[in-house]
Amino acid sequence: MAKKEKKPGGTPATVALTTTGTPFTLHAYEHDPASPSYGEEAARAMGVEPTRVFKTLVADVDGELTVAVVPVAGQLDLKALAAAVGGKKAAMADPAAAERTTGYVRGGISPLGQRKRLRTVLDSSAEEHTTICVSAGRRGLEVELTPQALAHLTSATLAPIGRS
Repeated sequence: MAKKEKKPGGTPATVALTTTGTPFTLHAYEHDPASPSYGEEAARAMGVEPTRVFKTLVADVDGELTVAVVPVAGQLDLKALAAAVGGKKAAMADPAAAERTTGYVRGGISPLGQRKRLRTVLDSSAEEHTTICVSAGRRGLEVELTPQALAHLTSATLAPIGRS
């Protein structure tokens, strides 16, 4: 009888990191469903500056779903996102389409380990930090890693897509 290979546990994001041997630190905290901002809640709970905590947003750029990773301290500049990928127009994606395509729920969408790999743009401000935090695939769970590792694993384009 063949022995089944044991796969690492966790979310698809942490499995992707573990499988590739990428160094990361996991941060878990108690998520408050009443919190108005998942990202700001994460920054507070972890005691990390909001400029180092990045949110994962899914936008529709000319009919193609695209991932934008920007600091929770600011907002996504949709025009800049469209320009970064050579598109004309960007709008926030339908939340149900974002969840269905990525395999994650809103507030827990990670740029890593998505069900369908989407084109990704990481705000260039990430390069100002040694490490950044992004969702690890569920509310109340963040992963800290280098911006270079995140860009490499997601094949991300770096561009100034965030605004204060």
